[in-house]
Amino acid sequence: MNQEPDPEAVASALLASVSVLVRRVRQVPVESGLTMPQRTALSRLERLGPTTSSALAREVQITAQAMGATLGVLRERGLVERSQDPEDGRRMVLSVTEAGRRALRDKRNERVEMLGRVLGSDAFSPEELAQLQAVAPLVERLAERL
Repeated sequence: MNQEPDPEAVASALLASVSVLVRRVRQVPVESGLTMPQRTALSRLERLGPTTSSALAREVQITAQAMGATLGVLRERGLVERSQDPEDGRRMVLSVTEAGRRALRDKRNERVEMLGRVLGSDAFSPEELAQLQAVAPLVERLAERL
């Protein structure tokens, strides 16, 4: 007899494991590359295409002020540019620059490298790596629906 998983048990297990992962990843000091908030903003902006700061803040569920600060740093570094909204000249839209795209592809991000080293070690089988890869979009979709 096959029982369906209990949604609350799944939620509890996911929250516990994701919390540990995020906590450990955030402990890695960042000497170069992008911070997690910068990488998140840049990645979402690339995925969404040109958009406003407030729309991007809503997308990643942070305050407009926090997003403004993050985008300010990205603009200073030349990774994001502002232009007038073609539909409403009073509004400014943001888009990722070529340098921003390179930064997203940059393998020097210490956190990504750290995860890659662990995943590339013999700690995970190829089947387990495939499972982790398959679950990543589901976890993202879960986060977006909260």
